[in-house]
Amino acid sequence: MRNYFQYLDSIVEKYDSLTSYKLTEHLLVRANSWIIDTLQNTDYYRMKARDSFVYNQKDMIVLPKGANLILPDSVLAKKIFDSFQKTVIDINIPEFKLRIFEDSLQLYEFPVRVGRNEEKYLEMSGRIQDLKTKIGTGKIVDYVRDPAYINPSDNHRYFVTKRDDNKVTKLPQIPFLETEINGIRHGQLIHPTTNPVTLGKAYSNGCIGTNEADAWVIYYHAPINTKVIIRYNLNVVNENSEKVILKDIYQYKK
Repeated sequence: MRNYFQYLDSIVEKYDSLTSYKLTEHLLVRANSWIIDTLQNTDYYRMKARDSFVYNQKDMIVLPKGANLILPDSVLAKKIFDSFQKTVIDINIPEFKLRIFEDSLQLYEFPVRVGRNEEKYLEMSGRIQDLKTKIGTGKIVDYVRDPAYINPSDNHRYFVTKRDDNKVTKLPQIPFLETEINGIRHGQLIHPTTNPVTLGKAYSNGCIGTNEADAWVIYYHAPINTKVIIRYNLNVVNENSEKVILKDIYQYKK
């Protein structure tokens, strides 16, 4: 895992000049969807469910020696590029849900955590900040494939994490996605949490947290410029087609 991105970059660099289209990491992986499945299975909690404790996910093998990667032909490449253009990341804050749409077709639905309903001084920004997740329309503007984990409260970097089962492990190498909402970069990221017990809660400092496995799917469906909608809709329809009014977690409707 620790050399995964470097290896993909080397493949893209080697073969880009031989294709009739612009070869990218996202295009290559989407044409070899088994890679996403393999990455999802590096999730700490998936491995735990198989009675396997993983201290350092970077030691796990994603692309085994001898694995074949398919370079898509121009027809498949165009289909994937068109799919990227039609993709929308939709987040409904009080529902604690992130959905991936292609046009009007919902491809995925994932649980998330969102920002807390409070203001707090963050050493990282040097000021008191409203921790609520910001609402609006925008896009993915950047990603960090090997992120540094920093506590925004005290601006200290950390290298290990305590899991929901109280085991301590190294931090995973899963990309963080940066959003720009209404033309403003709030430092509001879409990224995995190592504590999925917090999903379905207003828990973060403003970022949208996901499962580790889900974060890989989101990343490979959201190249730069993918549209993002962050909304606050209390009136929804549940899986039984029943109308439901959600809890007003930010007290916007007072």
